[in-house]
Amino acid sequence: MFLKDIEKALDIRPGSIYAAFGSEDVLFQEALDYNARTAMVELERTLSKHRSPLLGLAASLRLLGGIRNEALPSRACMLVKSLLEIGAREASALQKVKGMLAGMETHFTNCFIKSQQLGEIDGQLNPSRLGRRLQAEVIGLRAFAQREIDSSAVHEVAEDMALSLEALYKGDINNMAATN
Repeated sequence: MFLKDIEKALDIRPGSIYAAFGSEDVLFQEALDYNARTAMVELERTLSKHRSPLLGLAASLRLLGGIRNEALPSRACMLVKSLLEIGAREASALQKVKGMLAGMETHFTNCFIKSQQLGEIDGQLNPSRLGRRLQAEVIGLRAFAQREIDSSAVHEVAEDMALSLEALYKGDINNMAATN
């Protein structure tokens, strides 16, 4: 069914996908790579607009709050959907998904480490734990947005999540935000 949908959408002949990619698995893994790269580019773009990694992460959550406004076939993260849906027979894809999710968690963790190094957040906080929590919150927000729910509710939840990150800031967050 998946390949037939692609063939129809691209108006290509059956077998063209196999000629280009060799197998469904290779095509799927290419789609995973593209999806992960796109998400990372967006995150980096948002982070680069902020002097503070903590405020950059909060801004990223606020942007994610607009996910219901987008015309998407699914608002859930492709990596998470894949983690939940692919079985043991697709072991290489499953390992790739787990690795990509671990990479995203590491990226979040590194942002919290940098925030500690800058003195923005308490040095006693565990950056790895904060990175895991943020990843769980992002996954949860995407799952929440899957529901037939008003976009404003998703924005509100994302705003609450962003505010909880900003609450970690040790100084005057309003002053910090004004300098970005």
